[in-house]
Amino acid sequence: MSKVILHPIGTPVEEAIGEEAYAENLKRMGELNDVVFQRREEIRQGWGPEYIDRVHAKGKLTTWERLEALKDPGSTIFPINTFVNYGLEFGKPPRTSPSAGVVTAFVRIHGRLTVVIANDNTVASGSWWPMTPEKIERAQEVGLRLRVPVIYLVDCSGLNLPEQSKTFPGRIGAGYIFKMNSLLSASGVPQIAGVLGDCIAGGGYMPIISDKLFMTEQAYMVIAGAALVKGGRSQKITSLSIGGPDVHVHLSNCADERVPDDSTMIMRIRQEVEKLPSSAAAYYRHGFTPADPRFSPREINGLLPVDHRVVYDVRQIIARLVDNSLFWELMQHTGEEMVTGIGRINGLYVGIIANNQQLTAHPELKDRTRPGGLLYREGIAKISQFSRSCNSDGIPIIWLQDISGFDIGIEAEKHGLLGFGSNLLYTNSTNTVPMITVLLRKASGAGYYAETGLPYEPILQISTPLTRLAVMEGRTLAIGAFRTKLDDNFQIVTEDPDERAKVEAGMKAVEGRIEADMDPYKAARQMDTDEIVPVHELRDYLMALVEMSYQSLGYRRIKNPRIWSMHDLNILADFAG
Repeated sequence: MSKVILHPIGTPVEEAIGEEAYAENLKRMGELNDVVFQRREEIRQGWGPEYIDRVHAKGKLTTWERLEALKDPGSTIFPINTFVNYGLEFGKPPRTSPSAGVVTAFVRIHGRLTVVIANDNTVASGSWWPMTPEKIERAQEVGLRLRVPVIYLVDCSGLNLPEQSKTFPGRIGAGYIFKMNSLLSASGVPQIAGVLGDCIAGGGYMPIISDKLFMTEQAYMVIAGAALVKGGRSQKITSLSIGGPDVHVHLSNCADERVPDDSTMIMRIRQEVEKLPSSAAAYYRHGFTPADPRFSPREINGLLPVDHRVVYDVRQIIARLVDNSLFWELMQHTGEEMVTGIGRINGLYVGIIANNQQLTAHPELKDRTRPGGLLYREGIAKISQFSRSCNSDGIPIIWLQDISGFDIGIEAEKHGLLGFGSNLLYTNSTNTVPMITVLLRKASGAGYYAETGLPYEPILQISTPLTRLAVMEGRTLAIGAFRTKLDDNFQIVTEDPDERAKVEAGMKAVEGRIEADMDPYKAARQMDTDEIVPVHELRDYLMALVEMSYQSLGYRRIKNPRIWSMHDLNILADFAG
C-alpha cells in the first residue's frame, strides 16, 4: 500500500538569503504593499463619505457593511477583481466606477465558503458600468466550476445608460449574467438572492432565477421603473408600488419572503446557507489537521527579489506556503528548471508546479549550465506529465509562475520545443481538475500561456505587486523594433549624433510604454488578472481556493491517495534516475 510521505523543505531566512539582500527586499516590497493597501481602502470607500451617509440616511447598510455582517465572525473576506476599472473615468462630467460598482468575494458562512456578488450602493446606486457584467460573470464562473453556493446582494439601478453600448450588446455583456444564472441552476449550484433596494430591468432576472429570493421593505423589482412607466403610460406611481414586496411576495410569487431590513435579510440568508450540505473538506483531509508552515509566509516579502532579474530559490517560497513546510518533490533530477511536487495547504493535497530561477546543469553538455525561468524540453515534458497525473488523481494544481518564456534558438528547434509545448498546452486545456495560477514576478510570452495563464481558464489567476505580464520585456522589444539600427551587440551603429539621439529616444519611448503596460494594476483594471495580492497574503488566498476545490462532493473524481498514479510516476522517475 502506497503512502504519501512529505519531506521538510526550506531553511530559516538567515540561511536562505543574505541579511542585506533580505532587508532591501523587505523595504522595497513594503513600499509596494503599501500601495496595494492604500488603493484597496480607496476603492472600498466607493464614492466617498457623502454617499455612505446617503445610504445610512435611507436606513440601509453599505455593501461592505452587509458583507461584514454576512461572514462568520473572525473569518476573512477574500475579494476578487478589486481593481477593475481602477483609474478610469466615464462620461461628462467624468465619474469613476470603483471596482466596477460591484463587490465579488469569497465569504465563509456557517463554515462553508461561498461566492458573494454585491452591488456597491455607494457608487451610482449600484448601477452596471463597463466591465461590471464581466466581473459578475467571472465570480459566477468560479461558483459554477467549484459547485459552491452563489449569493447575490442586489441593490442596483440597472445599466449606467450613458455607457450602455459597452455593457449591453456583447457576447459576454449584461445578458450573459442571466445565462450564467441558468447554468448554475441547471448544475444544481445553490443560488440565494437578497434584494435590498433597486432592482430594475435586466437586473431583475438575476435574483428571479435564484433558488431563494428575499426582499426588504425598501426593495422593488421592476421591468421598468416608475419614471419610465409615467412617461410611457401617464400613470402616477412609484417603483415600490408597482414592484415592491406587496406585489412580488404576495401577488406575482416572484419572491419568496419579505423581511423588514438589511440586518434581518443577512440573518435569513445565513440561515438558508446553514441548511445546505456541510463542506467535504474535512473528509478529504484524510485525518490531517491544517497547520501553519514552519516558516512565516510574511518572510516571502524579503525572500522574493523585487528586481525581476535577480534569482532566488523557489523552494523557499513553497516552504512558506505549504502546511508544516512539508513537500514531496517528484522527478527532481530531470527538467531541473521546473519544480514539481505535492504538498498540503489547509490540510488538503495540492500539486505545485513552479519555475526554478537558478542555474541548472545542461542535461547533455556536462560542462555547461542553463539559466532558469525558461522552459526547456525536459522541463516541459516533466510538467506535462505531472499535470496529467494530478488531473488523473483529482489533485488541484497550483502554478507558481516566474517565467521568461520558452527557450529559443537552434538547440530549441532541434529538440522540438514546439511539439513539446503543444503537448503541454493540450494537457492544460483538457484538464478538468481545479487549477490556480499565481504570477509571482514575470509572466512572459508563450510560457505564460503554457503554465495555465488566464486564457487557459484557471479557477483564479492571482498577481502580486511585482507581476510583469507581457509578451516580452520593454528592453527586448525596443531592440527588436530598432534592430536594423543596431549591431550584433545591440549597440547603435550610426555615427550621426542627431540620428543616434533619435534612435535612443525611440528605443527609450518603446521601452517606457511597454514597462507601463506591464503594471499589474493595468492588467487588473482590464481583467487580465483576477486580483493583486501581497505575497504574504498568498497562502491565505490559496487556503480558501484549495478548500473550495474540495468543498463539494460528486462533481469530479478525487482518488484516495493510496491509489494515486503519482506513486507510479515517482517509481518510474526514481528508476530512470
